[in-house]
Amino acid sequence: MRRLGVTLTSALTSALTSALALALALPATAAPPGASPGASPDARPGGPDPFRDGWSETVVDADQNLRGLAAVSRSEAWVTGESLTDGGPARVFRTTDRGRTWVDVSPELTEDLSFRDVEVHGRVAHVLAIGPGEASRIYRSTDGGASWTEAFRNTDEDAFYDCMAFYGGGKRGLAVSDPVDGKLRMLSTADRGRSWSVLPSRGMPASDGEFGFAASGDCLVTAGRSAFLITGGKRSRVLRSDDRGLTWTATPSGIPAGEAAGGFAGDFASPRHGIAVGGDFADADDTEDTTAFTRDGRTWTVGADLRHVGEDVSFLRGTRYAVATGDYGGSAGSSITSDGGATWKRVSTLGYHAIECVATVCWAAGSKGRVGRG
Repeated sequence: MRRLGVTLTSALTSALTSALALALALPATAAPPGASPGASPDARPGGPDPFRDGWSETVVDADQNLRGLAAVSRSEAWVTGESLTDGGPARVFRTTDRGRTWVDVSPELTEDLSFRDVEVHGRVAHVLAIGPGEASRIYRSTDGGASWTEAFRNTDEDAFYDCMAFYGGGKRGLAVSDPVDGKLRMLSTADRGRSWSVLPSRGMPASDGEFGFAASGDCLVTAGRSAFLITGGKRSRVLRSDDRGLTWTATPSGIPAGEAAGGFAGDFASPRHGIAVGGDFADADDTEDTTAFTRDGRTWTVGADLRHVGEDVSFLRGTRYAVATGDYGGSAGSSITSDGGATWKRVSTLGYHAIECVATVCWAAGSKGRVGRG
């Protein structure tokens, strides 16, 4: 869709402590308030508090609007963005010391590009540039960002790639484009991103006017052998594939659709347990029905409202905790769920475009080069 350091600290509201205390007080066998009796059996109701010290925020590059994020570990993370200066270069930054210092590891000749997604597996990194025609590209590095090769350049003027995702291990991956000839287009790799090819469209449901949002790079995600595509536009759905992107089944997410509205991103604790978040970029203050969750990986239930736009969401692995965040048009904040997405508690007025949690740490990336760690 054609759409849309200095270190600071911010203490989060005491509401988080209350929310976590309530969740931790629940018996392990009982479903939390608002959750279905079939809540995730492989997710503990309790878990570590990722925000016990609040968000620690670093400005990496104030000229970059950061929307791509890969959290590798507690110490290592990558962020990508687009220049706020007309015609400026898109940048890639990497930290290996918990965000104390950031190194510019950008490819060369990236003027006028927009890096909206980054995926990292070991020493191999992929960065997705979005846009119409040749603006959509995938760059690949095998040495931690020291050097890059162009692995894919789109030559179809009707295609506009939004998001990419790799399956566990990083050998296979997918990228999604807005509809071409009435269907969302899927790009696939089976050799760790060295080469990419367009998949046949016969297994994709009709999707004219439906698209993925390049808000955070997480409109396309994987869990186990399954892939999930969160959409908006004329229809707001979650599409699922269990055969590496060849065929897809679509289910309404319950998040309201619209020209600039729908589901923006999702995350899954397992192929059965997931959360989708979204909103309306044309009316960011409308935060009604901005979350949905699934307990079987196929049917979706609308969750409690966020008090801010939902641009991205991430589970803390092994728990029912997940954190959603967003920052658009004055609607900003971060919220936490302790029951897999049924209920939410706003815990910060700081919002970001992208979030990913690993171990007991959440990383987030946002406007004007801001990176949060909590």
